Amino acid sequence: MLTLTENATLVIKSITGVEGAPDGAGVRISQENPTDPSLAVTTTEAPLPGDQVVEESGARVFLEQNAAGALDDKILDAAVDDKGGVEFLLVPQPGAGRENGTAPAH
Repeated sequence: MLTLTENATLVIKSITGVEGAPDGAGVRISQENPTDPSLAVTTTEAPLPGDQVVEESGARVFLEQNAAGALDDKILDAAVDDKGGVEFLLVPQPGAGRENGTAPAH
C-alpha cells in the first residue's frame, strides 16, 4: 500500500486544510489509462466510490483503482518550491518488487 513521508503528510494537510474545506478533504491521485504512467493529482472533498483511502497523521489520499495498483509499492513524498508550488515525488518502498528473489523490470 502507498505510504506517505512526513513531508507529504504536512503538504497534503496544508493544501486540504484551508479554511472552508470540509472535514475529510484530501488529495486524489488518478490514472486514466492503466498503460499510461501519467498520474493526475487533485484536491477533493471526499473519495469517489471505489477509491482506496490512505490516511496518515490526518492527511488523506484517495487512490483511484488504476492508480492504487500502480502505487501499491511506492512512497509519496512532497516538497514546496520557493514560489509556493507543490511537487510530489514517488519512490519505491525498500524491498519493493523483490519478492521471490526477483527485481522489478525496467
